[in-house]
Order: sequence, then structure tokens, then C-alpha cells
Amino acid sequence: MNLIFRMIRVLLVARRRARIHPLDETSLSFRVWPTDVDVLMHMNNGRYFTLMDLGRFDGIIRSGVRTTLKARDWYPVVASETIRFRESLALFARFELRTRIIGWDDRSFYLRQLFLVRGRIVAIGLVRAMFLKHSGGTLSATEVAHAVIPGATSPILPRYVARWREAESDLSHDTRIESSQNRWTSLGV
Repeated sequence: MNLIFRMIRVLLVARRRARIHPLDETSLSFRVWPTDVDVLMHMNNGRYFTLMDLGRFDGIIRSGVRTTLKARDWYPVVASETIRFRESLALFARFELRTRIIGWDDRSFYLRQLFLVRGRIVAIGLVRAMFLKHSGGTLSATEVAHAVIPGATSPILPRYVARWREAESDLSHDTRIESSQNRWTSLGV
């Protein structure tokens, strides 16, 4: 099944499924199709990220967050994401994708997305999302949280989120990246 069909299915089915609280975990079931696999006949690493998008769409629709965002002319964007693979997903394997907001800070929301086979975690994704205004500008995560869940406070973020933020900060301040880019540019690449 192509991704467009999966997306349409998720969008249509989400509207008929039970409403959830924005901090509730959502779950979607999938199967690994031939269009998902790489030359080793297991799900391509990039496909995980695409399916994670669908997990977030499901939660945004079912929680009513989409309606709030649309009324205010706001939209979410992924600022950063990472994934840890434990096992491969083979061709035609059935799996479940669970998505949950684990908390937020002043700037971003953090989501954990799990890929499971018969209850066993095969991959763990971590996503940092931000919200923008169509008219321009970034919103604080606290402002978005209060619009969606009035009076809400963030659950305590796990330690690994702080370490991830620190690693991202180190990466964005790594001057070797800039000097490497300049070297390739000077070579005409």
C-alpha cells in the first residue's frame, strides 16, 4: 500500500475513532509492504520517520488539537527527530506504532514513538516539534499547551531529553561542520 493511501486511511479513520486527551497515547497498526523495504528486504530506515508522521496526525485529529490549531492559524513542524533500532521489521510483518507527548519546555514539544511487534519494542523514536504561525513567527510550547489544555503543565521530561537537547546544541555549534562545508565549496563541490 502506498503512503498516500495510508495517510488517507489514517485521516479518515481518525475522525471516527474515539476522542482522546492530548496527552493520551495513540496506537496505529500497520504491515510492512514491498514499497517499504530496502534491498535487504526489511523496512527502510527512512520509512519509520514517514510512518511516525502518521502517528502524530492521528493524535492531532483525535484529540481535537487540529481544530484548535486551525482556528488560530497555527501549524506543527518537526524540528528534530532521532530513532533507535532494536530489531528489523521484515517484509509483511505486522507492527503497531504508539505515539505519546512526553512533555514540553518553553520552545518545543517532545514525543516518544514506539514500534512494536506483539508487544515487543523494535524501534524507539524521539521527536521535537514546534509550532509556527502561518502569518510568521514561532509560538512558545507553553502558549500552545495552554490553548489546547488550559492550565496544563508539562509532565517531567525524562533525563534522556535533556541529554538529547545538549547533543543537538553541541552539533549546531560544531565549527568543524562549517569549516568542512567551506572546504568542499572551495573544491567546487
